[in-house]
Amino acid sequence: QVQLVESGGGLVQPGGSLRLSCAASGSGFSLYNMGWYRQAPGKQRELAAGISSGGSTNYADSVKGRFTISRDNAKNTVYLQMNNLKPEDTAVYYCRVQIVALPPRDYWGQGTQVTVSS
Repeated sequence: QVQLVESGGGLVQPGGSLRLSCAASGSGFSLYNMGWYRQAPGKQRELAAGISSGGSTNYADSVKGRFTISRDNAKNTVYLQMNNLKPEDTAVYYCRVQIVALPPRDYWGQGTQVTVSS
């Protein structure tokens, strides 16, 4: 039922910034837990940042202080502001929605490529 459309990825130099956006369909966005996951070449997918329906956030240690996740419930959108990007941040970034319901449901965006290179 939920479709996630990601945007904002691209090529950026080390130290640069990008802002990823994920727009979700549906009317229950304010009740969803949202997250940004990333998968680097040859690596497992990992949670970069998450934000709960109540606005609580959590971050991977590797991105703390550099990334900020936020949400605009009026726009059904979650953002990932990425500052001071490093080559190690290069990955495909995936938006995820967690719907706490019966049954619980998870939906994933299509992924957006972030490449940090000089």
